[in-house]
Amino acid sequence: MRTLFLSIFALLCCALFTIPAGAADWPDAPISLIVCYTPGGATDFQARIVSMPAGGEKYFGQPIVIVNKPGAGGMTGWNWMIERGGMDGYTMTAYNMPHLAAQSIVNKAKFTVESFEPLANWGADPAVLIVPADSPITSVKEYVDYAKANPAKLTVNGAGLYVGHHIAALQLEQAAGVKLTYIPEKGGTDAFQNVYAGTVMSGFNNLADAYRGKERVRILAIADLNRHEFLPDVPTFKELGYDIDDTSVNYRGFAFAKGVPQNIIDKAAAIVPAMFTDPMVTAKMKESGSPVKVLNREEAKKMFASQKEKLEKLLSKPAK
Repeated sequence: MRTLFLSIFALLCCALFTIPAGAADWPDAPISLIVCYTPGGATDFQARIVSMPAGGEKYFGQPIVIVNKPGAGGMTGWNWMIERGGMDGYTMTAYNMPHLAAQSIVNKAKFTVESFEPLANWGADPAVLIVPADSPITSVKEYVDYAKANPAKLTVNGAGLYVGHHIAALQLEQAAGVKLTYIPEKGGTDAFQNVYAGTVMSGFNNLADAYRGKERVRILAIADLNRHEFLPDVPTFKELGYDIDDTSVNYRGFAFAKGVPQNIIDKAAAIVPAMFTDPMVTAKMKESGSPVKVLNREEAKKMFASQKEKLEKLLSKPAK
């Protein structure tokens, strides 16, 4: 009996000593959230809303502090996460799919989709095609007709290279058989302002940003499978006869870099979806026209794999 007791005691000691330092009482300090885009854009704006309840005792009991690291369509911040983000659970990132997958497919990024551990998804923000409010182009048909008559002369901007907006533009080129001139901007805010000001002829932007600024631009179509409750009168490209699916939809959520202890991942993955469905969060998201789509960790992992597969097919096609 004494031998059995000592054996059980030894096993318990081993289990205790294998718990990573700080994991048992994690978090006991604020958590940094790396947002790989400029302040004021849709990802940054929504990240600030969904992280607001973090300090509550039923959530993390610690605040989430936003740290902006913009550049290269998100690649600058995600590279930093892999190189310097740390594995102690005190640094998360706001992922944005398809950006995260596309950057690792077309560029020499220091990460792939598999470099991250998604915790939960808070939203799915479709790309919409917009033109200045006073543009002579009033429909997608007129847009495509102009593009066919003037190859490469129709300018369309977005929040960067190989972000959801760029992917929507590539899909439109392939679906309509046209050549556009894509202009990458420093972020979604700059992209929207340049369309509004008439600096460019058109743009793909987030539904959320277009919804908040709908009095200043004309919204022609949505790059998604269905119409959206915030813009019920705006058709999808599919409705209009263009084979454009939901590949460019911006799925957004929280993730760790791979290597964070599993018990911290599990604890965070249990907290984050509940935080995203907090009544204060859902009310503010709806008020701002920000689409909500909450996915738990397993659902987010499946979304990562599915979007990566679709993007690999799209981005392997030769440019027109």
